[in-house]
Amino acid sequence: MKKEKVNRSPLFYVGDKYKIVSEIKSHFPPAINRFIEPFVGGGSVYLNVPANQYLLNDIDRNVIDIHRFLCSYSNNVQEFYTLLFSIIHKYGLSCSYEADSVPDELKQRYKKTYYAHYNRHNFNKLKTNYNHSAERSVAELYVLLIYGFNRMLRFNNQGNYNLPVGNVDFNINVYNALSNYFELNKSKSVEWSCSDFEVFLKSVKYKHDDFIYLDPPYLLTFSEYNKLWNEDTESKLLQTLDRLHGQGVNFAISNVTCYKGLENKLFIDWSLKYKVHQIKSNYISYHDNTIKKFNEVLVTNYI
Repeated sequence: MKKEKVNRSPLFYVGDKYKIVSEIKSHFPPAINRFIEPFVGGGSVYLNVPANQYLLNDIDRNVIDIHRFLCSYSNNVQEFYTLLFSIIHKYGLSCSYEADSVPDELKQRYKKTYYAHYNRHNFNKLKTNYNHSAERSVAELYVLLIYGFNRMLRFNNQGNYNLPVGNVDFNINVYNALSNYFELNKSKSVEWSCSDFEVFLKSVKYKHDDFIYLDPPYLLTFSEYNKLWNEDTESKLLQTLDRLHGQGVNFAISNVTCYKGLENKLFIDWSLKYKVHQIKSNYISYHDNTIKKFNEVLVTNYI
């Protein structure tokens, strides 16, 4: 049987659902009117789920800005690449998609980290210029994401991007992810929003065959986007889902029930009211990029 193609988000979120999206969506309803995501993140799920319309939200303004920026070029892809490559060339960053510019001497000396050594100085120049700009360029932020450590977005208390350079560059995988993203979004009807999940979910006027997929920050794990998540926000989310269930709205929520000897008892007890599906996962965190023993589930309020 031919393996299903899975589209990867060009935001390359650590811990996103790219590798397990096929398994997750196998539990989704067969027909979806509006696909609703209050925690869209990089967008690997919505990119792989057919629906008539997409209502997509995230509290991270930078994430939504990048999505909107990329979507704005879906019908003018060449202009996007002209802009992006002009930034890459301006700062002298490597671009293995175009050519192999890293000297052999550097490759021999730093066999596994030569991209980081080659790009560090110019990456830091771009980072400094971006942080000091009166009007920050989303295009420059996207380049920082592509060349930054673990392809993450992280900002300090002053609002400045503060990740170090990564051992990556603009390669064929980035190009393919972008090309798929542009092609898919040309035919998708997408509405983006940036707000708290409660505000977002309350703003939706639900219709027949609407479906909500939720991939919130995990209470037990230690990613950058988990910093503002605690038992109070988890409890508010679960109460919101109970209310939506009472309104007849179908949802599915991903979560981790145990991790490194800890248990999310709040979520485990809540999930007993619904259908729990075990998911084979590959969670990797920013702080510890080894695969850990833990239990990830998908909970649905429908059979």
